[in-house]
Amino acid sequence: MLKRILIILLLAATVAAAKDKDRFQQVRPVQLDRDGEKWAQKTLKKMSVEQKVGQMIMPLKPADFMNVNSPEFLKLRDLVQKYHLGGITLTVKAEGPFLYKNYPYEAAAWTNALQAASDIPLIFTADFERGLSMRLNGGTVFPHAMAFGAAHSKADAEAFGRITALESRAIGVHWNFFPDSDVNSNPANPIINTRSFGEDPTLVGDLTAAYIHGSHEGGMLATAKHFPGHGDTSTDTHLSMARVEGNAAHLESIELPPFRRAIDAGVDAVMIGHMQIPALESDPNKVATIDSVVVEGLLRQKLGFQGIVVTDALDMNALNRLFAKPGQPDSGRSTVESVKAGADIALQPTSVEAAYNALLAAVKSGEIPESRIDASVIKILRAKASVGLDKARFIDLEKVDELVGKPDSMAVGQQVADRAVTLVRDNGKVLPLKRSAGIAGTNSTGLTYGQVGAAGTRLFALVLTDDMRTDYGREFARELRTRVPDVNVTFVDSRVAGAMTEQVLAAADAAQSVVIAAYVTPSAGKMVNINGQMVAALSLDTATAGLVKSLLQRDAAKTAVVAMGSPYLAQDFPEIQTYLCAFSNATVSETGAVKALFGEIPIRGKLPVSIPNIAARGFGIDRELQASAGGTNANPSDQ
Repeated sequence: MLKRILIILLLAATVAAAKDKDRFQQVRPVQLDRDGEKWAQKTLKKMSVEQKVGQMIMPLKPADFMNVNSPEFLKLRDLVQKYHLGGITLTVKAEGPFLYKNYPYEAAAWTNALQAASDIPLIFTADFERGLSMRLNGGTVFPHAMAFGAAHSKADAEAFGRITALESRAIGVHWNFFPDSDVNSNPANPIINTRSFGEDPTLVGDLTAAYIHGSHEGGMLATAKHFPGHGDTSTDTHLSMARVEGNAAHLESIELPPFRRAIDAGVDAVMIGHMQIPALESDPNKVATIDSVVVEGLLRQKLGFQGIVVTDALDMNALNRLFAKPGQPDSGRSTVESVKAGADIALQPTSVEAAYNALLAAVKSGEIPESRIDASVIKILRAKASVGLDKARFIDLEKVDELVGKPDSMAVGQQVADRAVTLVRDNGKVLPLKRSAGIAGTNSTGLTYGQVGAAGTRLFALVLTDDMRTDYGREFARELRTRVPDVNVTFVDSRVAGAMTEQVLAAADAAQSVVIAAYVTPSAGKMVNINGQMVAALSLDTATAGLVKSLLQRDAAKTAVVAMGSPYLAQDFPEIQTYLCAFSNATVSETGAVKALFGEIPIRGKLPVSIPNIAARGFGIDRELQASAGGTNANPSDQ
């Protein structure tokens, strides 16, 4: 009898496990199998023209916690159902420099709830350029793409793609808008910069292809952006129109090679940038996004790409200015024109309703043949099937804490950041910094309370950020204090730089060693005050730059400047004598930079870009491990 009961219980458990397997997504490498193709074809045949149009529209929504009966969730659910949306781009709320990150469980519950509201499985996308941690707390932290260029490792890029895929699929996200395949050949570029792997087309292509392979292995779709290349521009397309001024030969030799590599690597999608390309199109109103010469002619016919073409965000000013007038928002024509040019997905339209209605009207009037819509929708359905959405749409919430933020994944992010640190200038008088006597290692912090006390004069650190209320620089300061508990750390932004000049200079004069950590990184719509004018530039504002110049004029010999972002910072300060680049403001880069300052890791990074009048691409001063406790400076005799 007991044996029979055990058999029954075992069978029941097996059935339950089978049901869970059928219900939850089973992550596997990206692959469209025969069953998936059948599902895509069968689904397309059953769809109305309204459903087809909806598959091509993808809005951006924050993955906040919402009660399923709340007005906010019901509004979002109704949006999915009314307009038959094919997918949603996951984001979080932002306000100026502040990003209000959520947690993986919130995002996972959000994707599950919306999947339940849709007749056809939704495909969730995200802009996880630096992995899950770019939008959510708890995920593996990776530095900016340029750090991978400095580390120059295809294995690192492949692991980056694989880990990002693992964590993204765990919360129900299937498709990443990365890798950035732009070649950052213009030092004045205010929006690409460290988002690019570098200025060498071969290196960018190698790391692009490696990332795609890793992403596919982890079960996630990848996107090469911003076609045909956003690296040689000096304009932020979130604010205004950008122009790629190079001739056809420049496009062929610099901009296009990484996209060719991406296509050869089987990239699933290509994102079109909002740029004017005079070498391809003389009409100033023919932005690449709505230009069939670029999309159909160059990308599809010449380069042979047959995957999904997705627009860059349609609400960006670079494109919006062509369709929206004062008091008259875009009526949806930007969506219609982008589809006519060859796009398969209209990303982030100003109004979902306007985009949907305009595209539907264009199909019903015959302006766009329904066969053209079918060609896009079948690709979207195939993409869904290739990540297993034809079989199951929900994710298992109980698996989130097993897959997100795994210790070995976290270690990879830190290793990349460590390997990326590049020493560009070294006067031999500052590095390595010395830990305080009795501080034997980076984890030795002593008493929990009351350890720091009054700031000492041995080490002064100046942290420069866009807004000192943000978290940028906090990890840097914590890492310094584990080594020098009485380090004097001062945070400065443009609002206080002028008023704090005397205080900062006095602290620097009194210190034996000085570190300046400059957080200058690209972000959408960023404006900087340069000589009284607000401009889109990736540099320090006039007030902060003036403070740095004053400090360097007095104390350059004992000062190390660390670029926690744009490596081009040094071209504005030729007085710099000791200069390190971390290429990112991520916490792992903060930790890596401090370890490098104290000689705790070898420094072997190489510049993936040229810094005008400072150093050429490929340059980097190698330093081996030099750490030791005690003392006041690397070269006491030079004091």
